[in-house]
Amino acid sequence: MMSCTTYTRIGLLKPARNPDNRDRRFSEADLDRLRFIRRARALGCALKDIALLLQRLESGEASGEWPHDWLVARRRHTRQTLAQLHSQVCQLDRLVAQATRPRPAECALPEVTRWLIAQGAGVSAGRLAGAPNGRYGVTSVSASRQDVAMLDEFLHEPRVAYFSMEIALRNEIPTYAGGLGVLAGDTVRAAADLTLPLVAVSLISRKGYFRQELDAQGRQVERPASWDPAAFARPLDAKIAVSIDSQPVWIGAWLYVLEGHMGGRQPVLLLDTDLAENSPENRTITHFLYGGDERYRLKQEIVLGIGGVRMLQALGFTDIRQYHMNEGHSALLGLELLRRYSYPPDGLRPGESPYDLPRVREQCNFTTHTPVEAGHDHFAYDLVRQVLNHPIDEAALKHLAGEDSLNMTRLALNLSEYVNGVAERHAEVSQRMFPSYHIHAITNGVHPFTWTSESFRKLYDRYLPGWCHEPERLVRADCCLPDDDVWKAHCEAKGALIEQVQQRIGVTLDAQRPVIGFARRMTAYKRPDLLFTDIERLKAIARRYPFQIVLAGKAHPHDEGGKRLIEQLHRHARTLADTLPIAYLPEYDLETARLLTAGADIWLNTPLRPLEASGTSGMKAAFNGVPSLSILDGWWIEGCIEGVTGWAIGYHADTSDGDARALYDKLEQTVLPLFQEGNRASWIALMRGAISKNASYFNSHRMMRRYATEAYIR
Repeated sequence: MMSCTTYTRIGLLKPARNPDNRDRRFSEADLDRLRFIRRARALGCALKDIALLLQRLESGEASGEWPHDWLVARRRHTRQTLAQLHSQVCQLDRLVAQATRPRPAECALPEVTRWLIAQGAGVSAGRLAGAPNGRYGVTSVSASRQDVAMLDEFLHEPRVAYFSMEIALRNEIPTYAGGLGVLAGDTVRAAADLTLPLVAVSLISRKGYFRQELDAQGRQVERPASWDPAAFARPLDAKIAVSIDSQPVWIGAWLYVLEGHMGGRQPVLLLDTDLAENSPENRTITHFLYGGDERYRLKQEIVLGIGGVRMLQALGFTDIRQYHMNEGHSALLGLELLRRYSYPPDGLRPGESPYDLPRVREQCNFTTHTPVEAGHDHFAYDLVRQVLNHPIDEAALKHLAGEDSLNMTRLALNLSEYVNGVAERHAEVSQRMFPSYHIHAITNGVHPFTWTSESFRKLYDRYLPGWCHEPERLVRADCCLPDDDVWKAHCEAKGALIEQVQQRIGVTLDAQRPVIGFARRMTAYKRPDLLFTDIERLKAIARRYPFQIVLAGKAHPHDEGGKRLIEQLHRHARTLADTLPIAYLPEYDLETARLLTAGADIWLNTPLRPLEASGTSGMKAAFNGVPSLSILDGWWIEGCIEGVTGWAIGYHADTSDGDARALYDKLEQTVLPLFQEGNRASWIALMRGAISKNASYFNSHRMMRRYATEAYIR
């Protein structure tokens, strides 16, 4: 896409010049013209046609012909052209079918249909004359009338396409595994509140991540988390195909409309390969979130990235302002955009690239979440050659994604104009990992309404109305929230947690004792066992200052070390039963996270530096007045004001042994004495500090406003 400077040079923009410094100053009218020009260019309009229309508008010759109406007419003409193309293709396919002998069921697709698939046309599988069982051919282009009716409210303005392998939409829909999916859900919810036009693309994950069961010894058993998409989403008629393992894989979509509590609505497309047109193996590609081997994962990422772009086009989302990749799983969408914006071969000179790389980069944003190289998806090129049947040549792919293997993070970096980490420290770590790229920092945030307990919602509604839409109003919590009301709201949230612990696992907690909460993915770098490094010292602290611990978290099915950590925590609970009550809640999901982050008195986080990209559980706790006790990593480096919003554990370079000693010292000398021996007003002041300093800032509304101004509108 051309820059403002280019449009100015060719005369479509005419900014005023400051006579003193000769800087260009674009007026609001110029900015309107620029937006119109870019929309028209995205629809394929020639510059001379755009210039002619602008001239007619400014001269008054077309006073009733508004640019928006003209673009709509242009889009309608484009759809009519596609319909004519489809009709011609169907006729050609029929001729091919009639001119050949009847095909057996395992025969190849007709040439024209295979060409359509290669070109990314939005088509649906159906019966073609001469094709048995209706398995082959095309019957419609793009969306049906029913699809258009369902999507109509979302198709009339430019949107940002937000791609994420996982997304937490609601507790009953298990299309998320952990923090990445929860962040994606909060992103879409914030966009709904802010009326920021978004369309999210993810996988249907019919069998979910997994449902966690724990036996008495703490051994984790994974069960399928099956769900019925029809109970929450609506199937769309449009289908597209991608080529995987040299055969077409058909992809359908379900529409889930996320409705915000303030009335905003955002479309979420959940891609599904469980279709009759596909082989039994390919029908399962979108069944298990992060399931299977590398081959299975690569197939999923083809469906998400390449299939997602094609599905958007098929459904009529033709005016995509930006493509936002939430982690590298969807990076293959960039290859599809390169194919879309490739130059005709006959117009190229020797040695010239056939791909309009600057145009693709201008449309793409990438958010990286992984501060270690081993955490990025890599696929061997031998596997890629077998599975990924895409027209991009291998030399270009290796140039973009790495010579040794297809590195999804590097591919996303090379195809994105805007790249960001999810906290200031994380951006610094990522910059050192990838010194050739400029890594911005947009610290994560959590959705205010979703993560605030009912009791605190009522408190904020009464004293700080408007806090949901403008969370920065919570900065007044220091002065405007009465102590008694804050404490009452907290006791109500704590009581709900204690009740659930009793009902779910039969452990009785004491409402008068402080509860330390710890919940996250169970894996080595999260160090859930740090608190239990010295059992005897922990016992001594608990005898002097009685407290309780509530834990939760899943280990990845392939993470045997994580599973052993869960068993180890259960052993510690049995060992300490007479001194320190410990409860481990199974099946850590959205609802459990809400209960824990609101009902705990102290929120504990003990990651190994610098492996915590951001972390958001402490932000959720802050909305409920819960201070954090955490290692200085991720977001906590920005959020920690010692003794005001919570406390730091150790220093930036401490070892695990040093962190454990620092944790015990802080508990014994500062945190627990303040809760049990200090006056209540001092603790409530700390709670108000967490609200006013952290909840007011580390929220999804601030995060999305930054994405909008820095990444989406460039």
